[in-house]
Amino acid sequence: MNVLVIGANGQIGKHTVEKMVQDPTFTPTAMVRKEEQMKAFKEMNANTVLADLEGSVRDLATAMKGMDAVVFTAGSGGHTGADKTVMIDLDGAIKSMEAAKEAGIKRFVIVSAIGVYDRNNWMEKAAYYSASKHYADRFLEQSGLDYTIVRPGLLTNDAGKGKVKVAKEVERGEIPREDVAETILASLKDEHTIGKGFDMISGDENIASALRSL
Repeated sequence: MNVLVIGANGQIGKHTVEKMVQDPTFTPTAMVRKEEQMKAFKEMNANTVLADLEGSVRDLATAMKGMDAVVFTAGSGGHTGADKTVMIDLDGAIKSMEAAKEAGIKRFVIVSAIGVYDRNNWMEKAAYYSASKHYADRFLEQSGLDYTIVRPGLLTNDAGKGKVKVAKEVERGEIPREDVAETILASLKDEHTIGKGFDMISGDENIASALRSL
């Protein structure tokens, strides 16, 4: 499966590309904004492509040529303001969905954030972030794409445990970024996850069986 990883230079994106390189099911292509970001992915034997989420839908569709699936792990980051969050986490995500449709790609996996489907759970100090994730997810649900929406809790850099708790709604908790990446791969392998969105934190069930319970 040829997979374009958008946001590959981010932490979840890097984990995702690394795991895909090691899994014969996948041939990943890391989408990055700058040429200097390509080196690390070439060293891990991953394909790369230059494209910018603030560019055109046509450019994004060109970057997706030959792909079977798109994984959107991009985010503006906690150091940016509301304007950049809207342009990346919302508009960048929607443009990626539009590009996937233009490129004839059906499968689309997005990394969102825990609880954002319910306005009552939005972050008080950064409601624009929750809103951006919420409406990107809503657009994806109505896009006609074969989507999976992964909504992880508080992200950590701990080593992945391979044990999670997933459901439409779970209590807030932590999850290693590595386990989020592993869940992306497992979701792409399991057609049962198509049309599903779920919250996710560390738990007691292995990832594959947890996804089958959705």
